[in-house]
Amino acid sequence: MNELKLEVREQVAHLTMQRGKANALNTEMVRALKEALVMVQNDSRIGGLILHGQEKFFSAGIDLIELYAYNETQVREFWNLFMEMLTTFVAFSKPAIAAINGHSPAGGCVLALCCDYRIMAAGNGIIGLNEVPVGIIVPYRIFELYSFWLGRAKAYRFLLEGTLFNPDQALQEGLVDQVVPSNQLYTQVDRQMKKYLNLNGSTWQQSKYDMRRNLIATFQENVNEVIERVLAQWWEPSTREILKTIIQNLKGENR
Repeated sequence: MNELKLEVREQVAHLTMQRGKANALNTEMVRALKEALVMVQNDSRIGGLILHGQEKFFSAGIDLIELYAYNETQVREFWNLFMEMLTTFVAFSKPAIAAINGHSPAGGCVLALCCDYRIMAAGNGIIGLNEVPVGIIVPYRIFELYSFWLGRAKAYRFLLEGTLFNPDQALQEGLVDQVVPSNQLYTQVDRQMKKYLNLNGSTWQQSKYDMRRNLIATFQENVNEVIERVLAQWWEPSTREILKTIIQNLKGENR
């Protein structure tokens, strides 16, 4: 599991994404995330999960450079795994907190939204769902996840505009729960986790399930139609041109 580092300390699983400098999501990364979530869920010795990034990135989202080169079979496998991983994360019953240390657009934001609480480091990091301007269809289940936290009207507007937020804006809109200096991020995350773990575990988890019941059901619906629409758009010439331009810019930044 080279893409992830899993450490268990004081009954808390610390899952650190460590793929490249931006923690971009490819097939192997998504598969590793799903496997780690299942393992933590099934380990009775673990009470909660904290998801970490590294350096300036929580996660940059989908690895557009790698996925652009995937063939049809590989792209289909990725999207199936991605949706399975999100379904697993949304239904994760234990407390989960996102320690957002830096940039978290698109798929990175989706990972954070799966958590119960989000604490973001102050600074120049950005967060939000910007798939539409990139040419990627946002599935209904992702809209449901976004609106679960922001409300439907805000989620609707922000998704269609591909709005990205700095930490203070994200806090104001309810996308994150706290913004703290970067040197206090992990202290605050640990403090919040202790609050959860000091409560009755069975009561907490059942309450979480009850409040997420409709969201979980949405993610468990048949995903085939969703993936077919995403794939159809992915191979559209207009989408490929947008992606090509973005990738050229990304490669220019990496020189």
